[in-house]
Amino acid sequence: MDKQLVIALGGNALGNTPEEQKQSVLAAAGHIVNLVKDGYKIVIVHGNGPQVGMINLAFELAYQQNSKISAMPFAECCAMSQGYIGFHLQNALQNTFLMQGMTTHVSTAITQVIVDQNDPAFMQPTKPVGLFYSEVVAKAIGQERGYTFVEDSGRGFRRVVPSPEPIDIKEKGTIRCLMDNGDIVIACGGGGIPVYREGGLLHSVDAVIDKDKAAGKLADVINADTFIVLTAVPKVAINFGKPDQKWLERITVSEAERYIEEGHFAPGSMLPKVEAAIKFIKSGKGRTAIITSLENAYYAVTENNGTIICAE
Repeated sequence: MDKQLVIALGGNALGNTPEEQKQSVLAAAGHIVNLVKDGYKIVIVHGNGPQVGMINLAFELAYQQNSKISAMPFAECCAMSQGYIGFHLQNALQNTFLMQGMTTHVSTAITQVIVDQNDPAFMQPTKPVGLFYSEVVAKAIGQERGYTFVEDSGRGFRRVVPSPEPIDIKEKGTIRCLMDNGDIVIACGGGGIPVYREGGLLHSVDAVIDKDKAAGKLADVINADTFIVLTAVPKVAINFGKPDQKWLERITVSEAERYIEEGHFAPGSMLPKVEAAIKFIKSGKGRTAIITSLENAYYAVTENNGTIICAE
């Protein structure tokens, strides 16, 4: 079969502690291994929202206690989360393969995702990260470290960072080589480490790339056949939570775009997933995107039991 799948796995599905995460990734491994048995080549892109927040918070608290401890830049926090989440996924998958007598290898690629330093997102940071502060403390920290803070729903002031669009994957060649070797690859964790090009060199930047958009870009550049976005529900719905809610089974790109215009998908939830799926499909021929739950992933791929988005 030798079909290539890119699977976007949400960070919220991985638990809130390292021990919870180990159990969660072991459950995820079982679903993914079934697809490998059917001959699919797979790249996994995981989220890191809760995890990178905990890493950033730990350094912020340490810095507040002792100014000799550096507050960790967000790009480095993302790299740390890629490492330990990747390790947990890699270990769980490898052990699941071994228990089933399979010799498949798993590799984690610490991944840099290239963004445009002139992306309008850098002029209007929107992604909240870290602790809540009083207005006075937020202003002091902002002046000291150059952070941008906004008031967040009456809960205090919180730092916001940009969320630029991904334009390329630096390690795409490495990822292709690993796939050609038969490895399951874990890449672009947390949306990837954001970097931009200047003077022929790569420079990191404090930002958060949307995980689903990075996964869609990766699926595009490696020319995957199918892009799978895993979420909390088995299918996408319009009029979600209302009496006339309707689950979507198979829709075209034009239908998905119309639903977006009608405001059916929440900006911080389903909207970026649908947008990433549309962009992936439009970037190549014969592509399919699927949005479903982790538990339903195998049947979504093998039996079209999810929301299938296609060109027309």
